[in-house]
Amino acid sequence: MSPLRQPRSAVTGAARTRRTRPPAVDPACADAVDLARAAAEETAHPTPVGEHLGTQPEAERVLTHFFECLDPAYKGWRWAVSVARAARAKVVTVNECVLVPGEDALMPPPWVPWIERLRPGDLGPGDLLPTPADDVRLAPGYTDAEDAEERQTQWELGLGRARVLSAEGRAEAAARWYEGTAGPRTPIAASAPAQCSTCGFYVMLAGDLRQMFGVCANEYAPDDGRVVSADHGCGAHSEAVVVPPSSEAPPPIVDEMGYDLMPVSSLADEEALGHS
Repeated sequence: MSPLRQPRSAVTGAARTRRTRPPAVDPACADAVDLARAAAEETAHPTPVGEHLGTQPEAERVLTHFFECLDPAYKGWRWAVSVARAARAKVVTVNECVLVPGEDALMPPPWVPWIERLRPGDLGPGDLLPTPADDVRLAPGYTDAEDAEERQTQWELGLGRARVLSAEGRAEAAARWYEGTAGPRTPIAASAPAQCSTCGFYVMLAGDLRQMFGVCANEYAPDDGRVVSADHGCGAHSEAVVVPPSSEAPPPIVDEMGYDLMPVSSLADEEALGHS
């Protein structure tokens, strides 16, 4: 094999090493601490800039200087000033100056979509919870055409129980449920888009009570696992209209540099004079 010809694996390994090697620190960019500090002080004015925290090479002849941010509203943040130098040039220039969070910076919690933040019991009167068309908890109505009548007669016989609910007991329970919080005269039922009798999460009771009552099976509904009347309702109805997504408003423009710093002593003097 020719001494000038290397194996393909060796060439590939050398190329991989060159790609993964971190960029070298440019001495001229690393020495431009005063230039970077001047840019940070101009951006942070009138708040002073803290001590130099270090550097980080970004690319060939590109380096970022970090300075401590002394603004009390941005505790733990750092000023990052990127400087660069053109090839075969001696002058170092500033690329950008931004405020970046440090390891101990105060950060907002991660944003969670509304549908993931929703918890059982959050739905109140007037609230509407649209159900998506592909909700796995719902199925077409014709799939529930099994032999439900045979299963119902097996339970209505009352086998294995010494006594069963009498007609008077059923009537009292029905009146109590209908006039209670699961009836049609509650605020949440008055503002519901439809009745429970047309909801896919409505499970009818057995026997004579099935004509008026059922059990709610929607975990997000206020009456989940409870008896509700057929003409009851809430905003978690399975056929609630899906609200079309509204156009996103542009993000607000917040001027974080044009605020006024009010000394605590001056505020105390004004309050002593009767100003509020």
